Amino acid sequence: MSSSPLDPGALPEYAHPSLPAAGLEQVTSITQFSDVQPTDWAYQALSNLIERYGCVAGYPNGTFKGRQALTRYEAAALLNACLDRITEVTDELKRLMKEFEKELAVLKGRVDGLEAKVGELEATQFSTTTKLRGEARMVLGGLDYGGNTTRSPYYTNPATAPLFTPLPEALTFNYDVRLNFDTSFTGKDLLRTQLRAGNFATSGFGAEPTPVTALAAGFQESCGSGTGAICVDGVVINRLYYQFPIGSALTAVVGARARQDDLLPVWPSLYTADRILQIFQYAGAPGAYNLNLGAGAGLWWRQAGRSTGWSFGGAYVAAQGNRGNPSQGGIATDGSAGSGTLQLAYTGRNWNLSAAYTRSGSNVSYLGSPVAVEIQPTAGIDSGTTDSFALSGYWQPFRSGWLPSISAGWGLNRITYSDRNTLVPAGERGFKAASQSWSVGLVWKDAFAKGNALGLAFGQPTYATNTDGDTPCVSWNPPACRSSGGGKPVGNFHEPKDQSLAFELYYKLQVTDNIAVTPAVFWFNRPQGQYTLNYGPGTNDRGTLSSFGYLVQTTFRF
Repeated sequence: MSSSPLDPGALPEYAHPSLPAAGLEQVTSITQFSDVQPTDWAYQALSNLIERYGCVAGYPNGTFKGRQALTRYEAAALLNACLDRITEVTDELKRLMKEFEKELAVLKGRVDGLEAKVGELEATQFSTTTKLRGEARMVLGGLDYGGNTTRSPYYTNPATAPLFTPLPEALTFNYDVRLNFDTSFTGKDLLRTQLRAGNFATSGFGAEPTPVTALAAGFQESCGSGTGAICVDGVVINRLYYQFPIGSALTAVVGARARQDDLLPVWPSLYTADRILQIFQYAGAPGAYNLNLGAGAGLWWRQAGRSTGWSFGGAYVAAQGNRGNPSQGGIATDGSAGSGTLQLAYTGRNWNLSAAYTRSGSNVSYLGSPVAVEIQPTAGIDSGTTDSFALSGYWQPFRSGWLPSISAGWGLNRITYSDRNTLVPAGERGFKAASQSWSVGLVWKDAFAKGNALGLAFGQPTYATNTDGDTPCVSWNPPACRSSGGGKPVGNFHEPKDQSLAFELYYKLQVTDNIAVTPAVFWFNRPQGQYTLNYGPGTNDRGTLSSFGYLVQTTFRF
């Protein structure tokens, strides 16, 4: 395209945007140029000059002629127009700066102070890649037992059990502290190291004769080395695992100290915000979601880039994976106390439905009635496997109000004793026992006040439903049955009367963003299950035993 240079006499149209050329209106939009297209490489720059500064004009025929060479006169006119516009802006800025001089001085002082604090933090920070998150819980509470029991119902051999052993009903004050060191090297991975300490071993919560009363905060670490002794107030490594992505849809987790739920893609329960009883923290299925803790690894798939949709994962944990003796530990050995889990889940915007299958070896235990615990296989001569199935899920309203979130789960366990189990007669080995459980948890967020929460849970802890045997034993008590030299590991009943009900209620008061105070109560109508019948006055089948718990839990998060 050829064209003659601009007539210098017509340059006043460039001198200031308020002086348009004759026959040409002031250019206020780039669309007024007929020869400028969005595909032109300088389109955006030209648009900015017109719309922001108004210092570009065109030729009388409505064209810009962007490919035409620029004369010195044209350059001077354009530059002068833009400088005038900038001068106007600068003058306005000076006026505003003078008007808000005091406010700007205050802001400058604050910025200087923030810079000094940032510099101090950078000089003294713990790590550029690691964040510390802590939680400390203090629990003041106790238990009260009811019923017609004449002695403490410890489930040991009646010939050696102490009579009238005092029940653990004293008021106690205990603590649980967790410190998480979360490290990320890429922004997508996670190395978690958790330090934990607690002193619940000698409290009444979770103690004999009712282990099912254990609290979620009821932590106490053993001293290790196979002694089983309790390390009072000892600080231990409770988690050490590394989570990292593989591509866009796969995630892997491996750790020398990891728990089952660390290795799965989703946790199918919302009843976890302010934990009270441990029995309600297994998504209704303590067998399938046994929260086994030890050396482990997991791999899961989730639809790429989505927090909702399908997910599938597998995990393996060996609680004794740090021991070299294969009869007492190792990975995938008889003594490893290992469990493998498969989980398939679908998560919607406000709901989840999950199915899980877990196969556990010997020495993998979970909370339940004494009989349900007793039928779980142990290593050596009492070995076997447990196949556990779970169906769990949750739903929550989009807004807090009168409708609570609902979490529910059901679990079924099938126990098979191996041919090496010498406590079962040769002709009866391989027999199966069964147990099941269920629970429902409700949480009302912002109950009565914003930030507070009301929680209610009820269900049946794991209880034996079938023992599938007919060889008589001298009594229901399993140790006595075993010492008699015959019979199944759980006694002489096909269908034990082992059911019990559990209930808890709490109200969390969110005092500050970091401090919450939670009063709570809970109740078990038959925490001993089938064994309750053996401890009444006179003959069997007349005993009753219930337990009521009360506490105030104060939680500090930092």
